[in-house]
Amino acid sequence: MSTATTHDDHHHGAPSGIMRWITTTNHKDIGTLYLWFAFINLLIGGAMAMVIRAELFQPGMQVVDPNFFNMMTTMHGLIMIFGAVMPGFVGLANWQIPMMIGAPDMALPRMNNWSFWILPFAAIMLIAPMFTGGAFLDGQGPAFGWTMYAPLSLQYDKLSFFIFAVHMLGFSSIMGAINIIATILNMRAPGMTLMKMPLFVWTWFITAFLLIAVMPVLAGAVTMLLTDKYFGTSFFAAAGGGDPVMFQHVFWFFGHPEVYIMILPAFGVVSQIIPTFARKPLFGYSSMVYATASIAFLSFIVWAHHMFTVGMPVAGELYFMYATVMIAVPTAVKVFNWMATMWRGSMTFETPMLWAIAFVFLFSLGGFTGLMMGIAPADMQYHDTYFIVAHFHYVLVTGAVFSIIAAVYYWLPKWTGHMVNETHGKIHFWWSTISVNVLFFPQHFIGLAGMPRRIPDYSVQFADWNMVSSIGGFAFGLAQVYFLFVLIKTIKGGEKATDQVWEGAEGLEWTIPSPAPYHTFETAPTVK
Repeated sequence: MSTATTHDDHHHGAPSGIMRWITTTNHKDIGTLYLWFAFINLLIGGAMAMVIRAELFQPGMQVVDPNFFNMMTTMHGLIMIFGAVMPGFVGLANWQIPMMIGAPDMALPRMNNWSFWILPFAAIMLIAPMFTGGAFLDGQGPAFGWTMYAPLSLQYDKLSFFIFAVHMLGFSSIMGAINIIATILNMRAPGMTLMKMPLFVWTWFITAFLLIAVMPVLAGAVTMLLTDKYFGTSFFAAAGGGDPVMFQHVFWFFGHPEVYIMILPAFGVVSQIIPTFARKPLFGYSSMVYATASIAFLSFIVWAHHMFTVGMPVAGELYFMYATVMIAVPTAVKVFNWMATMWRGSMTFETPMLWAIAFVFLFSLGGFTGLMMGIAPADMQYHDTYFIVAHFHYVLVTGAVFSIIAAVYYWLPKWTGHMVNETHGKIHFWWSTISVNVLFFPQHFIGLAGMPRRIPDYSVQFADWNMVSSIGGFAFGLAQVYFLFVLIKTIKGGEKATDQVWEGAEGLEWTIPSPAPYHTFETAPTVK
C-alpha cells in the first residue's frame, strides 16, 4: 500500500517547492512547520521582551510610552504562550508520536494540515493592530494584559479583531488535540498497550484531553466579552448587573489547566532524555503515568489561587490553598523519579542531558515559589509584584522552553541525519542557563521589595536589580539567535548520525521502551 502511494507520488507530480509545504499531510513535514513557526514566534515575542527590559533598564520613561509598554507586555505573553510554547510542543508531538507508537502517520492527516495553517493567520491577526494608528509607536494593539481582564479589555476599540484571532488559535488547538487522541487510541503497533507507551506519548495524551476541555471555556469567556462590547449584554459590567470578578473566574478556569498544558509535554520530554543518558530505564514508570494524570485532574480545581486578592470568602481561600498545595505531591513524585533514574546511572552529559538536568533543577525552583504563592495570606503580599513574574518565568522559560530546546537537541539527529556540534550546543546551553538566571532570579528580590508588575516606571530603590535583570535579558535573547545559527549549521550538514545515535544501552537510544524489558524496579528482580 505505502510503496504504491510513494511510487504514484513520484510519477504523477507530487507538489514540490512551496506547494509541498502548503498541501502536506505528512506528520514530519507538519511537525517541522510547527517547530519553525514556534521558533519565529519565540524571536518575535523575545524582541518584545527586549523592549520591556530596555524600558526597565533605568527608572523613569526612556524608550516607549506607557501604552506601548502595556501593549508589549500583553503581546509578549500572548505570542509566547499561543505562538511559541504550544505550537512548539505540538510540533514535537507531530514528529514523534506516530514514530513512537509505530503508526504510519497521524490519524487525521488533512485536519493536521488545517490545524497548522490556521495558526499563521491567527498570529497575523493578533499582531496586525499594533501597526495601525499613526506612527508605529502609537500602535493600537491590545494593551490590557494577556489575561484580557474585563472591564479593562472592554475599552479596547479593536476587540472583535482580537477575539477572532483568539478563536482561531482555539480551533487549531482543539483539532490538534483530537488528532493526537485519535492517533494514540487507534494506531498503536500491535502489542503496545497503553502502559507500554513512551512517557512523552502519555503526557501528550493527557494534555490533549486538557486542551479539549478548556479551550471552549476560553472561547466562552472571549465571546461574553464580545457580546458585552457590541451587543449590549452585561456579563462583566457591574452597571448592568454583571460582575467583573466573574470574568476572572471563567478565564482562570481555562488559564490554570492551560499552564499545565504548557508543562506536561515537558515532563514527557525529560522522561525520555534522562533515561537515555543515565543508561537506565525510567524509575517508576507507572507512578509517572498516574502522577501526570493526577496533576491534570488537580489543575481543574485550583483556578482561584490566581485571584486570592479579589475578596473571596475565607472558606474559598482555604479550599483553593489546600487544593493548590496538593499539586506539589504528584509533581514531587515526578522529580523524585527523575533523580532516582539518574542515581547510580552511567551518566554522560551531552547537550540534551544538560538541558534536561537544568530543567529538573530550575523547574523545581519555580515550583517552590509557586508553593509560596499558594499560601493565601502570603500571596496577599506577592500578588501582582515581580515575584509572580519571576515564578512563572522559571516554570515557563526554564521549564517549558528549556524542555523544547532539549527535545530539539535530542531528536535533531533523527530529524536531519546530522549530529549537532557538541561544542556549539554546550556554548548555547551555558550561555542560556547563566543569562536566564541573571534575568529572572533578581526579580524575586524586587518583587519581595514590592515592585509591581506591568508598570513601565518604578521607584528608584529597584534600579540596581532591574539593571542586572535587563542585562541578563539581552544576553539570553542573544543566546537564542546563536541557537538559530546552531540549528542552521546542523541542518546543512555535520557529522552523520548513526542508528545508535546517543549510544544508550540497547534499545534506549530513541524511544525508550517503557517500562523496560528487564524489570521496572517496582518489584525486586528475582535472582536466577
